[in-house]
Parts: sequence; structure tokens; C-alpha cells
Amino acid sequence: MANTEVLLVKPVERLGGEGEQVTVKAGYARNFLFPQKIAIPVNRANKKQIEALIKAREIREANERSEAEKLAARLAEITVAFAVKTGEGGKMFGSITASDLVDRLASEGVELAKKQVHLQAVKELGKHTASIKLHKDIKVDFNFEVVSENPIEE
Repeated sequence: MANTEVLLVKPVERLGGEGEQVTVKAGYARNFLFPQKIAIPVNRANKKQIEALIKAREIREANERSEAEKLAARLAEITVAFAVKTGEGGKMFGSITASDLVDRLASEGVELAKKQVHLQAVKELGKHTASIKLHKDIKVDFNFEVVSENPIEE
């Protein structure tokens, strides 16, 4: 199997970020990376382009990190409570999932992707915590509460 060295022009998930030099199968590079203009072959002529890509990546990562820190501060200010229907003894009908939390945060003005929120389905009343990954270095534990919308009957 022939491998080839390529320079990534754009970040590729599970492969690397822009400006990184990676080894991939020759067919993958020839049939996908090069036609999509995601990567270029590594040679001495690309040295200036490598340096420019590394600088652009550093700037982009610094901006992403500062945005994530601002979002973490905003999440710390937000309190969320879910009112759910309950049956006898406070047993919930249904559950609260990551997509429910993402939708509620969107109504509060915080846009997140569902895959950023790590939460097992909540099937009990009370206070709960969801882990939100905003950046590769920044994780936030977000607290929310699940309450009954009708009085609990024993």
C-alpha cells in the first residue's frame, strides 16, 4: 500500500488541522483530498504556504478559544428549569435529553450543537448536570433543574 505525505489546507476531522503535514493512503489523497482542495502534496515549493497556513491556524484557534471562553461565561449566568408532566409519586412522563437542553439554550440565545452536550436521558425530578464541550480545552458543567408542572400526588 502506497502512502503519501500531504499538507492539509483545511481541517479534516480525525486527520488533522490546517497546516499539518500528515501521511495518508495515496488513493485517498489523489481521489478525495486533492480534488476537494483540502490538501496539497508536500514539497519544497510549498514551504511558504506551510508557514502561512500555520499562522492562519494559530489565529483561528485563538479566536475559537476566546469565543468559547465568552460562551462559558454566558452559560454560567443562565439558569434553566424544565417543567414536565408527572404521574403518581412524581414519576415523569418521558425524559429530558441533550436535544431538549440544546433547544432550551437556543431560546436563551446560546447556539450549541447537540454533539457538544454530553447528557444521559434524565428521567427524574431534581437538579442535574450536563457536560458541555465548547472547545478542545474548555469544558463546562451546566446545571439545570427538572420540576413538575402539576402538584405531586402520593
